[in-house]
Amino acid sequence: MKKQSSLWFIPIVLAAGAGLALWYYWSQLATTPAPEPPAPLPAAETPAEISGPQHPMSPRTEPEDRPELVPLPPLGESDEYFKLEVVGLFGDAIDDLLVESRLIERIVATIDNLPRDHIAERIRPVGRLGDSFIVDGQDGSGEFTISTSNYRRYDALVDIVTSANLQDVTDVYRRFYPLMQKAYVDLGYPDGYFNDRLVEVIDHLLETPQVTAPVELVRPHVLYEFRDPQLEALSSGQKLLIRMGNDNADAVKRTLRELRAYATTM
Repeated sequence: MKKQSSLWFIPIVLAAGAGLALWYYWSQLATTPAPEPPAPLPAAETPAEISGPQHPMSPRTEPEDRPELVPLPPLGESDEYFKLEVVGLFGDAIDDLLVESRLIERIVATIDNLPRDHIAERIRPVGRLGDSFIVDGQDGSGEFTISTSNYRRYDALVDIVTSANLQDVTDVYRRFYPLMQKAYVDLGYPDGYFNDRLVEVIDHLLETPQVTAPVELVRPHVLYEFRDPQLEALSSGQKLLIRMGNDNADAVKRTLRELRAYATTM
């Protein structure tokens, strides 16, 4: 179980247009891996055949009460403009967590990879929490559980996400959707539709099982793993929800359900 950024749900909320992941609850387990060299974002494994958008986005017109809005820049020049909008939605605290380059591409790639086994460090749009994953137990015993103190690490971030004005986030999502769609096509989905993928990923995360505490871990090598093989077989996104504890996971799921409603009616 690799150590991951704890803000994964922020990208979901950003992209869903109804709240900032789920950003980025990419939670941390074990030691920090060595920095990876810059590399192209991974291509999609196998583009799915799609007859047409299942959840099409309606055309967006610029609001008359925001004359300061400028035309969307090209995807490769969008970082500064998009980051300003994100900070406006979630406050200055999010500014230092966001990466400086290819922000939209990273958000789209991260969302696409949530149902998979692993999310590469280099594609994540946000950084890490400053502290480490907290477990109860000692190395000599070989028995570990996720500490209740670990769940509390996520409280403030969950509050940021669940208190976001979903209508405002929806407006930003719709405004930047053409760039997100292009980033999705560039991943290797020439006939894909990003909003459909977003809804699919949200549904996948909502299927994350409730787990009764304490959640048992093993440490066969450096990294922790869930003792229960069924939990260990879950996707990276579902594991991250479990690592933040049931209370926080339930709060995120409630926001995801609202996000889904927005994403399927826009």
